[in-house]
Amino acid sequence: MSTAAASAPAVKRPDVIALNLKGKSALYAAYMPLLKGGGLFMESKRLHRLGDEILVILSFLDEPTKVPLVGSVAWINPDHTTGNRPQGVGIQLPDTETGRELKKKIEGILAPVMQSGRPTHTV
Repeated sequence: MSTAAASAPAVKRPDVIALNLKGKSALYAAYMPLLKGGGLFMESKRLHRLGDEILVILSFLDEPTKVPLVGSVAWINPDHTTGNRPQGVGIQLPDTETGRELKKKIEGILAPVMQSGRPTHTV
């Protein structure tokens, strides 16, 4: 093994999390419109830091296709969060065509309830 290869830092691959949001109420609870570009909350017991990249394999409602996207951790609910909110992370949707299309689609689905004031997993 060469010295250069031994001293090169290992490239950290993003964690992979599958997120399946079966109904509108699950989508509402997970969606984070307060993040620039939107975001999704997912339960996780893993240790994550702000800025960590996560590959999300998203399926929601009755959509036949899964949407893969890489986002960064922008919100953390630690264990024992107030309001009985679940432990996990909020992933900011990427500023890509896929991320923008997903945000538009989610907000279209949730338009009737976006201002309801019902609690979500984050606020």
